[in-house]
Amino acid sequence: MSARACLIGQKIEHARRTLTARFRAAHIESAGLDARTLMCAALGLDLTGLITSAARGLTSAEADRLEGFVVRRLSGEPVARIVGTKEFWGLPLKLSAATLVPRPDTETVVEFALEILRKPTSPRKPRILDIGTGSGAILLALAHEIPDALSIGTDISLEALRTAQRNAADLGLAPRAAFVACNFAEALSGSFDLIVSNPPYIRSADIADLATEVRDHDPRAALDGGADGLDAYRALIPQAASLLAPGGALIVEAGQGQGGPIEALMTAAGLPPELGAKSDLAGISRAIAGLKLPR
Repeated sequence: MSARACLIGQKIEHARRTLTARFRAAHIESAGLDARTLMCAALGLDLTGLITSAARGLTSAEADRLEGFVVRRLSGEPVARIVGTKEFWGLPLKLSAATLVPRPDTETVVEFALEILRKPTSPRKPRILDIGTGSGAILLALAHEIPDALSIGTDISLEALRTAQRNAADLGLAPRAAFVACNFAEALSGSFDLIVSNPPYIRSADIADLATEVRDHDPRAALDGGADGLDAYRALIPQAASLLAPGGALIVEAGQGQGGPIEALMTAAGLPPELGAKSDLAGISRAIAGLKLPR
């Protein structure tokens, strides 16, 4: 009997335990969470609904949809890709094939940015630029936290920008978030008080060794940072330096061991690391900042 046939008529709670066991047998660390998340998505329920419907049997259509999700998960596709959304900074974000799955490490950039924006000397209506915005994760988190912020996100991918625009609309942030199609910040002029970016920073030779969930499902253009992982920084840092207002800051996400080289690139562009760096929960210098000194 097929796995799908076994699910038909099975009680929801029993099906959840069955899926958890299948995921554990496949050495998926988040087996229980993945089973709950996929069942909620397949059945159109939230967690409370899943609990209160525990004794109900699965319909044929539900079993088909659920087994399709399970097969995709067992093949290495991340849950966020399967359900099409991922929470970042407490905000639900839609994903697309052109966007990275937002990761908790990137919240370090948001935390560092908010520390800067909430200083007494910061402008009340800061102008924020997110270079390579993808799903809009960093930009929309900052716009959510700073109601007076005026925000722009750029991306070379039109599909990514459509995803970011949809997220902005869903979160009620569209009036304060504009999006521009260009390579890094080439199409922009004017000045910004804060520029943020999570650029591609994986060394090309290291991509083959990434986890299946990342290597086979995140867009390569959002991962590949060239031979030393620093190609994107060499392009965006000089552009950011020309766009920052005096006293403005650039904050970028970095990979392990990249802080020193990135700070050197910032210093060469006139953005000395006066603000330091911020480490993630693993102790890695994840958010690197450069300051445009006042004249």
